[in-house]
Amino acid sequence: MKVILAEKSRTNKWLSEQLGKDSAIVSKGGGNTTQPKVEMLIQIAKCLEVKVDDLLRTE
Repeated sequence: MKVILAEKSRTNKWLSEQLGKDSAIVSKGGGNTTQPKVEMLIQIAKCLEVKVDDLLRTE
């Protein structure tokens, strides 16, 4: 997620505002500290205009 945010010139703060979530929660998911639930992954993918698969890529 961190890479996609950078590619789209977006920040964790921007994403947290779009999702209506605390920025600390988004930071944990973006830094791979925790894995978001499927429902949250879907919302993140919509905000970033990517597929959920793109968020799950390990390459």
